[in-house]
Amino acid sequence: MRPPAPHQFPSPHHHPAAEPARRPFRLLIVEDEQRLARSLAKGLAAEGYAVDVVHDGLEGLHRAGAGEYDLVVLDIMLPGMNGYRVCGALRAAGNDVPVLMLTAKDGEYDEAEGLDTGADDYLTKPFSYVVLVARVKALLRRRARSHPPVLRVGALALDQGARRVERDGAEVALTAKEFAVLEQLAVRPGEVVSKAEILEHVWDFAYEGDVNIIEVYVSALRRKLGAGHIVTVRGAGYRLVADD
Repeated sequence: MRPPAPHQFPSPHHHPAAEPARRPFRLLIVEDEQRLARSLAKGLAAEGYAVDVVHDGLEGLHRAGAGEYDLVVLDIMLPGMNGYRVCGALRAAGNDVPVLMLTAKDGEYDEAEGLDTGADDYLTKPFSYVVLVARVKALLRRRARSHPPVLRVGALALDQGARRVERDGAEVALTAKEFAVLEQLAVRPGEVVSKAEILEHVWDFAYEGDVNIIEVYVSALRRKLGAGHIVTVRGAGYRLVADD
C-alpha cells in the first residue's frame, strides 16, 4: 500500500498555532505499513494527541477493546484480521469509539462496506495529511457533542466538552495536563486511580519518563482546588472525594 508523500507530514517539532488548551485525546493507529504509521503518529502527536500504534488487526482489536480511546485510525488491509472485521467486532461488542478507515482501494463498494461495518468515516490512500487531521478533528467534535457529560464531585464540576472546571460555581483555570489528570480521577470518583493508569491515559503507553511527574500535577491541582479534594492512598494512587 502506498503511503502519502513524506513531505505532507509535519515535523514532530511542529506546533500548531493558537490551538486552545485541551486534554490530549488518545488515538489508536492500526496500520501495517510501518513508515506510514510512524509518520502519522509523529504528525498527530505534534497536533497534541496521545498516539498508540499497532500493526496487526487482532492486536488492534484487543487494544481498542481494552483501552479508552477517543478515536481509532484503522487500515483495511491488515494481517491477522482485516479492518472490516475489526470494526464489525468492536461494534458487535458495543464499543462506539469513532473509527476512521484507511484503504488503498478506491471504489464505492469498498466505502459502503466500510461504513456498513460501523466505520464513521473513510479515507482513500494516498491522502493529504491536512485532510486526515481535519477528518480526525471533525470526528472528535462529533463525539464530544454526543458525549457531553459534566462530572460532579462535591463542589467540583468538570465539563468534559468545554474542558472547564468550576468549584462552587467559580471557574478554575487549569492547564491541559492538569485538566486531564483531574478528569481521570473524576470519572472514577471515590476510587483509587494509580499513577500508572493516569500516565497511560494522560500521556501514552510509550511514556518512559519519571512516574513521579504525576505528583507535580496533583500538587498543582491541590493548590488550585483545595487540598481536601485529592487524597493520596500510599502505595496505590489517588482518590478524588467531595471536600466537605
